[in-house]
Amino acid sequence: MNFSMLHHPRAALALLGLLMLLPAPLLWHLELDNAPEAYFPADAPAVVFDREVREAFPQEQVLVALFEGEALFTPRFLEGFHRLSQTLERINAVERVLGVTSTDHIRPIEGGFAVERLIPVNQLADGPPEAWQTRALDDPFAPDLLISRDGRALALVVRPHALDNSLQRLNLERAVREAIDHHQLSDELTAVGGHIALDVAQLRAMTGDLALLIPGTLGIGLMLLWWLFRRHLVLILATVTISAVTGLAVGLLAVLGKPFTLITAIVPPLLTALTVAMLMHLFNAVAHYARRGLTGAARLEAALASVRRPIGFMALTTAAGLASLGVSPIQPVGSFGLIAAAGIIVAALCVLGLLPPLILRFDRGTWHQRGALPRLDRWTAATTRLAVRRTGWVLAGAVLLFALALPQIRHVTVETDLYAFFADDHPISRATARIETRLSGVMPLEVVFRAEAPDALTKPERLRAIQDVQAWLDDRPEVDYSLSLPDLVAEMHWAFHDGDPDYRGLPDDHRLIAQYLFIHDGRDLFDVVDPELRQARLLLNLNAHGARALNTLIDDLEAHLATNPPADLEWDLAGMGRLFADQERLLIQGQLHSLLAVVVLIFGLMWLMWRSVRLATLSMLPNLAPLALIFALMGLLGIWLDMATAMIASVAVGIAVDDTIHLLHGYLRRRRAGASAVWAVARSSRQAGRAVTATTVVLVGQFLLVGLSDFQPTQAFGLLTAFGLLIAWLVDLVVLPALLIALSHRRARPRG
Repeated sequence: MNFSMLHHPRAALALLGLLMLLPAPLLWHLELDNAPEAYFPADAPAVVFDREVREAFPQEQVLVALFEGEALFTPRFLEGFHRLSQTLERINAVERVLGVTSTDHIRPIEGGFAVERLIPVNQLADGPPEAWQTRALDDPFAPDLLISRDGRALALVVRPHALDNSLQRLNLERAVREAIDHHQLSDELTAVGGHIALDVAQLRAMTGDLALLIPGTLGIGLMLLWWLFRRHLVLILATVTISAVTGLAVGLLAVLGKPFTLITAIVPPLLTALTVAMLMHLFNAVAHYARRGLTGAARLEAALASVRRPIGFMALTTAAGLASLGVSPIQPVGSFGLIAAAGIIVAALCVLGLLPPLILRFDRGTWHQRGALPRLDRWTAATTRLAVRRTGWVLAGAVLLFALALPQIRHVTVETDLYAFFADDHPISRATARIETRLSGVMPLEVVFRAEAPDALTKPERLRAIQDVQAWLDDRPEVDYSLSLPDLVAEMHWAFHDGDPDYRGLPDDHRLIAQYLFIHDGRDLFDVVDPELRQARLLLNLNAHGARALNTLIDDLEAHLATNPPADLEWDLAGMGRLFADQERLLIQGQLHSLLAVVVLIFGLMWLMWRSVRLATLSMLPNLAPLALIFALMGLLGIWLDMATAMIASVAVGIAVDDTIHLLHGYLRRRRAGASAVWAVARSSRQAGRAVTATTVVLVGQFLLVGLSDFQPTQAFGLLTAFGLLIAWLVDLVVLPALLIALSHRRARPRG
C-alpha cells in the first residue's frame, strides 16, 4: 500500500472499519463441523467407497446409551426402555434404535421359525424378570452388543440417518438425554458414548477453547503492549486491527464453504499472536525514532523505512510457512494453513498501510518510556556479550546440543487416536471405557463382500468363505464383536430344525438358504445384506482406536485374504476403522509435502530478500534449528505426530524466520555502511533484539495459553510451538550473532 496514505487518515479509518464490519454477516453462514468426514478429501478411496456402502446399508456411526442396575428386566424398566426407543425413533434424524425390546430374535416354531422381538414388551407379565434376562443372554447376537455377559447392563444403540455436521450430532445427543430424563431412566444411565458422542465432545472442546483462547490471547497481547508502551492509542489500534484480521480470516472460511473445526479454531488465537508481533515492531520503531527527537510525519516515515522491509518479508515468510500446509490431504489442516496465511497478509497490510496515518492523526502523547524497554535492553545486551565474547563456546554448545537431540527424532510416532485426545477423566473417556468394559469396543469396521449377480449370496460356498474370514477375525484381540449374514442364516437353519444344535450351521442347499432369506420378516437382516442378495457386510466392533493398531489389523487382514481369497467375492473395507487407518498415511504424506514446501518457499523468499544463496542458506540454519528440536522433544517425551502437531513445523518455521529477518537485516545494513562485525551485531541486537524479545514474550505467552486447552492435540500444539519460539529466540540472539562473528573472522583471516 502506498505510504502517501500517511496524510489520509479518514480513508485509512474507513478501510479499517470496513475490514471489521465486512465479516459480520459471513459468520452467520459459518458451519461448525468437526465430524470425521470433514477431515478427509472427498475423492479419497476410503471416502468414495464408504459413500457407496451407505447407499445400500445404514450408518455405522451410532450413539450408545448404557444402563446398569439390578432391576433392568423388571416390567417398570423394560416398559420405559421400550417407550424410550419408540420416542427416539420418531425423531427425524434417527433411522433405527436397537435394544433388547426392539431387535430381532429368531425362535423355533412348529414347521419353521419365527422372527420376533428379543423381549416382547406386551408379554412381560408372562414370565419373571430372570426369564427375560436368560432369554436375552441366550440369544447369540445380543451379548456384548445390547447386553453385558453378566446381564446387569443394557445398551440402547441409536443409529441416525446421515448427519451433515457436528451441530446436528449435538442436537441428537441432547434429544437422547432429554428423552431418557422424560422416561425417568436417568438413574440407571451410566454412560453415553460412540462416535457421535465423541464428535459432540470435540465440538464442546472447540467452543470451550474459543471461549478461553480468543479473549485470552488478545488480553495477553494488549497487556504486554501496555507494559511496553503505556499508550491508550496503542491498545485501541491493536484491538481494532486484531478484530479486523481475525474476523476477516474466519469470514473467509465461510466464503470458501470450509467448516470450522478443532484445527481451524486455532486460526484466531494464532493470528492474534502474530498480529501483536507485527504491531510490536511498528510501535517499537516509532518509539525508537521518538527518542531520537523526530516528530510527526518525519518520525512515521523513518519508522516505516526501518520496518517496512522486515515486516513485509516477515509476513511473506510466515504466510509461506502456513500456506505450505495447503498441500496436506487432511482438509482442515490445509484450510488452516491457507486461511492463516491470508490473515497474515491482511495483518501486514493493516500494520504497514492503515495504522501509520491513524498514528499520525491521533498521536498526542509521548513515546519516551522508562522501566519496560530498558529491562528488555538488558536481556539483549547480555545475549550479545555472550555471543561476542564466547563465540567458540556458543557454537560448540549448539553443535553438541543438536548432536544429542537429533537422534531422538527417530522416536517420533505417527498416530491418530481421537479418544486419546481427551484426558482419562474426561466424560467421553470415562463413558467409552465403561461401554467397552461392559459390552464391546466402539470402533466400527466393515468388511464388504460383493458378487456379480443377484441372489449370489445364497450359495453355501460364498457364505462359508465369509464365515471363514469372520472366524479369522474373531481370533484377533482387536475384535470384540462380529455379525454377518452367515450368522443369521445359521440361526434360521437351527430354528427351522426345532432348535437341534446339530443344525446350527450353514445348510448345503442354496435353495434352502434362499427360502430362509425369503421368509425372514424381521428388520435386522438387511443390516448385513442388501435386498438383491449380492452385497453383504461383516460388522465388527473393535477395541482398537489408534490408526497404528487399525493399520496393523487391516494389513494382516489384507495379507490373509490375499492368501485365502473369499471364494469369487470381491471385498473391501469401510467404516470409521478404515477411515482412521487411512488417516495415518494421509498425515505422513501431508507432513512430508508440507516440510518440503515450507523449506523451498522460505529459502526462495530469503534468496529474494538477500539476493545471495550464501545468506539465504545462513538465514535458514537458525530457523530449522527450532524445528529439529521440536521433533526431538516429541520423540523424547513420546508426543504423537497427529493432526494438530503436524502443523507445528510449518507454523514454527514461518514464525521463527521473522526474528532472523529483523536481526540479519539490521546487521547487513550496518556492515554495508562500513561498521565492524562486532559493532553491527551489537547495534542490531540492541534495536531489533528489543522487539524480537518483546514479540517472543508475547507469542510464547499466547501459545502457552493455547497449551492450557483440555484437548490434547491443541495443548501439545500450544506448548510445543511455545518451546520452538523460545529456541528460535535463543538461536537468533545467541547462536546467529556468534555465527556472524565467526564468519567475519574467517573472511578477515589472511590467506596463506
